[in-house]
Amino acid sequence: MGGRLTRVFRTFNVESRARREISKEKPTPAPRHSTSRVDELADNPEIQEQIYRKDDRLLTLLKDVYVASTDPPVRVKDGGDEHLPCKQEEKRLTKLGHLGDLDVNKVPKGKISIVEALTLLNNHKLHPQIWTAEKIAAEYSLELKEVNSLLEFFIPFTVQEFPKETRKAI
Repeated sequence: MGGRLTRVFRTFNVESRARREISKEKPTPAPRHSTSRVDELADNPEIQEQIYRKDDRLLTLLKDVYVASTDPPVRVKDGGDEHLPCKQEEKRLTKLGHLGDLDVNKVPKGKISIVEALTLLNNHKLHPQIWTAEKIAAEYSLELKEVNSLLEFFIPFTVQEFPKETRKAI
């Protein structure tokens, strides 16, 4: 509502206001200051000659200048500034390798790949007596607390196929 009201005031009598602005006399620019220095240089040949004349004394001094530059000595870093890992991460080979190039070959200890996660979740779902949390933790080098959380909060999807007779009923 406020936009309509402001638009009315903004567009009120636009044409006559525009004609009034166009018909005004344009202001004359302020007079420029005459630059007397440029005129003096152009008129006086002695100054022009001094500008273009070479000074032999300055040229000899310039020829005597010799600059020798050398690179600063290279300092070996003592490693105090950088935070390097104190040991390399231990990696383990994955249990599955049937996906070839798509599957990860080495995983850090304490972590699992997505394929392994889906496999262990499915194994636990199908055979919970065999694939207990302790066995999964030992098999995949995981902590028992993390395995319990994984089994509690993540459930793999199941695909259910309905027989053709029940499809018609649905």
